[in-house]
Amino acid sequence: YTDRMTAPSIWAERVRSGDRRAIARAITAVENATAQGRALLALLAASVGRTRVIGVTGPPGAMKTSFCYALMSKYLKDTGEFGLYTTLEETVQSHLRNMESLGIDISLNMQISDFTDLREIDAVVGPDDQTDYIAFIEKMITHFKKLHGPKFRVFALDSLGALYSLMENNENMRKRMFYFFKMLRDNNLISLIVMERSLGGESQLLGNEGFLVDGIVMLGLDRSRGKLVRYLQVEKMRAVEHSMEKHAVEPRKGGLTVLGPIFETGGGIA
Repeated sequence: YTDRMTAPSIWAERVRSGDRRAIARAITAVENATAQGRALLALLAASVGRTRVIGVTGPPGAMKTSFCYALMSKYLKDTGEFGLYTTLEETVQSHLRNMESLGIDISLNMQISDFTDLREIDAVVGPDDQTDYIAFIEKMITHFKKLHGPKFRVFALDSLGALYSLMENNENMRKRMFYFFKMLRDNNLISLIVMERSLGGESQLLGNEGFLVDGIVMLGLDRSRGKLVRYLQVEKMRAVEHSMEKHAVEPRKGGLTVLGPIFETGGGIA
């Protein structure tokens, strides 16, 4: 590539067209957090329209799963569209019981899938016959796109850490995730990707997920006044003006309710 070909606008067009050399250079630029890589991601994000890959991150107990399910359920009820929720950490029955116990409405427009059967098979077969879970999820998405067409608009993966732990072969995983997120955008999906995160830690597992996603929603725990308060914070959302304030949330019948901003100095609710 000449210097002219490395201009972010031209580079972005080549990535969108599937140019493998341009994509490989993009992955390297993103991993190295270069100025060109950031400019490229900004251009790609500006062109995605309603298609976004959102990382939903936070420590255990912050209600990441509940947030994703409640958000999807409400959206699908309002729009009549279809969504796919893939849970790798619990069975479908366990997931539904948890949502019902929190008073979160069960959506009829959402397919919930777990990988219990595949995990049981992987436990007894040899390493050469292990399931490629990323490829399996891509096949699921292709299937539901054929079945529901443009009505299939929302996808959730719960969670990215569980997906990594199931993959016997983690070689080239960063590159695979770049292509996986690109596949989600190419299928015109709004995607929620649950990512575990320690208190005060970064929203990434292999080092670049935070750069690859279009937005990061943090579900956190505030104990500054001796009382546990769960909160929501939009840390990043490309091409969108948004508040950086922490807002207290709690489960109520029908979903999660945002109560109001938390004062940093006292931990109280405005």
